[in-house]
Amino acid sequence: MGQKEEIISKYHGNEKDHVSWPWLLIMKTKAYFYIISAAALWGLIGLFVKHLASLGFTSIQIVALRSISSAICAVLALAPSVKALFKIDWRDAWMFVGTGVISLTFFNYCYFNCIAASSLAVAAMLLYTAPIFVMIMSVFLFRESFTAKKAAALIMTFAGCGCVTGAFSGSLSLTFTGLLYGLGSGFGYALYSIFGKYAVEKYSSATITIYTFFFASVAAIPIANFPADTLARINTEAIANVLGLGLICAVIPYLLYNKGLLYVDPGQASILATIEPFVAAVIGICYFQEPLTAQKLVGMGLIFAAIILLNLPVRNLKLGSL
Repeated sequence: MGQKEEIISKYHGNEKDHVSWPWLLIMKTKAYFYIISAAALWGLIGLFVKHLASLGFTSIQIVALRSISSAICAVLALAPSVKALFKIDWRDAWMFVGTGVISLTFFNYCYFNCIAASSLAVAAMLLYTAPIFVMIMSVFLFRESFTAKKAAALIMTFAGCGCVTGAFSGSLSLTFTGLLYGLGSGFGYALYSIFGKYAVEKYSSATITIYTFFFASVAAIPIANFPADTLARINTEAIANVLGLGLICAVIPYLLYNKGLLYVDPGQASILATIEPFVAAVIGICYFQEPLTAQKLVGMGLIFAAIILLNLPVRNLKLGSL
């Protein structure tokens, strides 16, 4: 019995086909809150990354440090309370290889290579093709319906992300290599929702988070290419930023996102998660004194409107639509 069936059985006995509307509304609202909160915390990444970059760490090294600190924080925070979190069927290891290596490590590798081959705006824009990939895969893998409301929200979020990242302003430098890396980052980003959806049906959010970052660390360290003088750059400021990046921008948001996937379709979750560039833009404006342009305002408005659209009530909600 999966997690969703266990929870439903707890509250509703054997009634699995149709459950009460108030209960479903509460659970789905909580799931939306988890996913939006997770994306908001991901939007804070820039606060820590800029400080680490100023200390001389490369983008790929920061990815590796984030994975390592996340694995350590997850184990220290979660393991003492429930040792059962470490118990998995190793035949299911493909799920965590999927979330940690094929998704997290792969999309970050592609994302930073896209920046190098084109520009930050192009890389950010192509990264947010992820909801499109999630929608397409979910139709075939999870029989998720592709409704007009989802299509409208998808278009709004894609346009909004383009405005917020500045992809629509001026001429863009896009090479074929950059395009491939950019689409690779979007596809890899999308795969977390796919592998994560399989994982939440069998394992807790905490277990998924622990093993995701364990496998991500194993994959990221070899490609980070830490030089011999790395230890010399690790001071109190670096440690604080690495821990903040691991705990605030990885462990906590992935715990929340995994919990949200239990009651929200991957396609919907991927659209809700586009609140991340919204928050990142706010941080850039408030903390880094970046200019607030009309284009950014339009983009932020489109993203916010898409999330409101997805939250509009749907009649006759059934378990299969969760």
